[in-house]
Amino acid sequence: MQLNRTHHESHDGLSDSTSKIFNNHKIFRKRRGGEGHGDTMEPVIIVLIILVVLVFIALIKTIQVIPQASAAIVERFGRYTRTLNAGLNIVVPFIDTIRNRIDLREQVVPFPPQPVITQDNLVVNIDTVIYYQVTDARAATYEVASYIQAIEQLTVTTLRNIIGGMDLERTLTSREEINAALRGVLDEATGKWGIRVNRVELKAIEPPTSIQDSMEKQMRADRDKRAAILTAEGTRQAAILTAEGEKQSQILRAEGEAKAAALRAEGEAQAVRTVFEAIHAGDPDQKLLSYQYLQMLPKIAEGDANKLWIVPSEIGDALKGLSGAMGNFGGMGGGSNGGNAGSERRETPKID
Repeated sequence: MQLNRTHHESHDGLSDSTSKIFNNHKIFRKRRGGEGHGDTMEPVIIVLIILVVLVFIALIKTIQVIPQASAAIVERFGRYTRTLNAGLNIVVPFIDTIRNRIDLREQVVPFPPQPVITQDNLVVNIDTVIYYQVTDARAATYEVASYIQAIEQLTVTTLRNIIGGMDLERTLTSREEINAALRGVLDEATGKWGIRVNRVELKAIEPPTSIQDSMEKQMRADRDKRAAILTAEGTRQAAILTAEGEKQSQILRAEGEAKAAALRAEGEAQAVRTVFEAIHAGDPDQKLLSYQYLQMLPKIAEGDANKLWIVPSEIGDALKGLSGAMGNFGGMGGGSNGGNAGSERRETPKID
């Protein structure tokens, strides 16, 4: 009985162990089945992510925004298709590609100094500035490899041709002529490249140092010469003006003196006429005229310039008449009284 019990217990234990192993195997298989399903989902997710990225890239390549005053060259399989203008543009992704983006605004490009030989075999360095604008984006892309280098080389060549026909003095004083010639040649040559040259400017024209020193000395000598000429001219003009002033002054002084003399003569003549008229109006006799003539003799001799004065012949007759008159006055008085009266008569006419 005890043996059978033991055998039954051992059989039950074996059955329990077997069932546990079986159950564990089922659990293990279920877990393996779940992991296999997860492995099949991962590639799908990756593919979806790749598709989303490709769609996003395609959208980016499809929509092209071109800024204002710009243009873009579109190629399809390496061949030119069209030119995109400013704004929103649609292209075929992965087929159409943007070859080049070009700025359509006016550009300013300074070129380094270039040595140029003038007609009189002098080397001068010339700095140039080019103002250009792209008018045809397609021509600027396909007609020339690098239009900047092409413009620079064309500018140097044209400048040497122009300056080679001018001497140094004309080169330094003919900037406008050189600019116009450069612009004409460059505009004609760059037209087929889709480039328009608006303006060409010469920044500086630098002759050799020795020529600069000689020019400075020459200019200094010219300035000194002009200063000396202007000084001499000013001195001569001043002397001429002074002489003219003195001449005019003397002429005016002489005219004034002549007018004064004429006025004095006119006044004296008027006075003589007045006296003459007064005398004739009073009907004077010879005695009174003689007496007036004797009174005027001292006044005639008063002037400093009167070194010599002439007594007219009529003064003798006047004196005779005067003495006769005085004798008659003496005879009429008589005696001492008459003498006193005569002396009083002789003292009365005082000659000043």
